[in-house]
Amino acid sequence: MSGTEFIVVGAGSGGCAAAARLREAGRRVHLLEAGGPDTHPHIQIPVAFGRLFGSEVDWAYQTEPQAELNGRRLFWPRGKVLGGSSSINAMIYIRGHRADYDGWAAAGNRGWSYDEVLPYFKRSEDFEDGPDAFHGAGGPLHVEHRRYTHPICDALTDGFAELGYPRNDDFNAAQQEGFGRYQVTMKGGERHSTAAAYLRPALALEGPGELQVTTGAHVTRLLLRGGRAVGVAYRDEAGAEHELHAEGGVILTAGAVTSPHLLLLSGIGPADELRAAGVEVQCDLPGVGQNLQDHLIVPVVFETDTPGLRSPLREPHLSEYEQERRGLLVSNVAETGGFLRTSPDLAAPDLQFHHGAALFLEFGKPLARGHHFTLLPTLLQPHSRGQIRLASADPLARPLIEPNYLSDSRDLDVLLRGIELAREVADTAALTSYRRAEFLPGAGATDRAALTEHVREHAMTIYHPVGTCRMGHDDFAVVGDDLRVRGVDGLWIADASVMPTVPRGNTNAPTIMVAEKAADLILGRAAPV
Repeated sequence: MSGTEFIVVGAGSGGCAAAARLREAGRRVHLLEAGGPDTHPHIQIPVAFGRLFGSEVDWAYQTEPQAELNGRRLFWPRGKVLGGSSSINAMIYIRGHRADYDGWAAAGNRGWSYDEVLPYFKRSEDFEDGPDAFHGAGGPLHVEHRRYTHPICDALTDGFAELGYPRNDDFNAAQQEGFGRYQVTMKGGERHSTAAAYLRPALALEGPGELQVTTGAHVTRLLLRGGRAVGVAYRDEAGAEHELHAEGGVILTAGAVTSPHLLLLSGIGPADELRAAGVEVQCDLPGVGQNLQDHLIVPVVFETDTPGLRSPLREPHLSEYEQERRGLLVSNVAETGGFLRTSPDLAAPDLQFHHGAALFLEFGKPLARGHHFTLLPTLLQPHSRGQIRLASADPLARPLIEPNYLSDSRDLDVLLRGIELAREVADTAALTSYRRAEFLPGAGATDRAALTEHVREHAMTIYHPVGTCRMGHDDFAVVGDDLRVRGVDGLWIADASVMPTVPRGNTNAPTIMVAEKAADLILGRAAPV
């Protein structure tokens, strides 16, 4: 492509959406992705997403040893493929709570309140039930009610109702609190990633503008000239080095791990850290890589005699899926759940649950024999903060991921309350016909010390890192509320790294919203109403 206007780095949730919207506006866009095409046979089968972890479509990161988690390194899957993590995630469509975005706006980020970002959520969406005050129809991303739900997952919703927690048929409407079935980014029972929703339609467009996609392109640094981003350097699959230039600028959409890593490799970040790594300082921006937040979960597992999702990729389930796009293979595993406040003094939920008719343990651990179901209390508003750092100036060296999980003791308190609630639900009448022995933490874990040890040994991420290129106006902000990188012209970020705080819920939908809004900001276009 000659005369590229914008380079978009990373064809994930943010990159596909931003590139497509710029192309629709008649711009010449070149989208670079380190991974390959989304042709892996398990991408489109919802229940098979776990088999993508650790595969060629996954960066398969690991954290640094976590002091409060018994020195364990946690596995962090991140999509390395067209569609990014939207091609390997569990497809749960959750926007977050009104308080999340109103909190961003109250911190001085103009244009980011709930009422101001809701139109972007709606513009992106093609909701199965049609449009209403909270949902859109006709947008790129199809959102539907999953075509299969295991009876144990519905029973867990009934169990929470017995305890007095309301049912909720739509966590993305007026009220987030309550329990029920999760909406999913599927279309006709298949995964609907941003590659399917945004990228492929944009590549088929005719008329002014161009969109070129290059896969196998590992961007190694930004090209800067006179304080402006003018392009990128990248390495192709054969190891050859290339430079690509852009007239309008560069948009980073590589995610909460790679976007700050690229800034650091390019000399944009904390000056002392850059010098220590042997990187020439181009812009002293101390907040790059800081403010890392993630949702930590802890499994509470019960044995059952009812078969679940242990081995779904077998007959007759395969035939049912191939013929009707229904049955066990349409499960996203974490089928139901909900949101609650652990204290009535809180203005919004601080605990989420994910429920599955399967055994959820840390990636790589062998599965136990028999059938299980799992409740996953999820820490929604972590007080702990971590960082992404350079391992070295080598662009192929993996960044150091230091989440500092549970470094703030308040986070542990919320997870311990979640374990208590999970046990209470399992003891309700709704679970009588399903629940057998408690597998984890186990009946012998009764005091705070034993339950704390369970958290330290079994807590894991649910893959929602954000915040490492935080939006704001203070010295540690990396981008302003216009998503421009501070101190560098022609450079924007449009992914989860810009989020000041992690939203209350799964982060895929909020990331797409950020990219939708970014396109308007870059184009100088008025926001939708």
